[in-house]
Amino acid sequence: MKKVLIESPFAGDVGRNVDYAKRAMADSLARGEAPFASHLLYTQTGILDDLIEQERARGVAAGLAWGDSADLVAVYADLGISSGMEYGLDRHRREGREVEIRYIGLLPEFEEDDDGD
Repeated sequence: MKKVLIESPFAGDVGRNVDYAKRAMADSLARGEAPFASHLLYTQTGILDDLIEQERARGVAAGLAWGDSADLVAVYADLGISSGMEYGLDRHRREGREVEIRYIGLLPEFEEDDDGD
């Protein structure tokens, strides 16, 4: 089973982004992979607070350390590529890891509200 580091947005609309990351994990599992999404694990209550810069930095470092042993980095890009994702992607590419951009399609609840009719 291929170990896959999941990259998807977190900051901003956190609720929407967590739901999307869960869909990315499910997609990876359906592909027969063993996914890991540090931003879903480390940001849970009682672990790290993403709004505290020192704790966020600790979580990013831990996620990248785990990523060192990944067979593939899967970037789920339906919601765009955040600056945090870019940071990780730059490192993964520099270190020669395989990176794959993926799209799983957005459900209506993920689409931005369009105030114009």
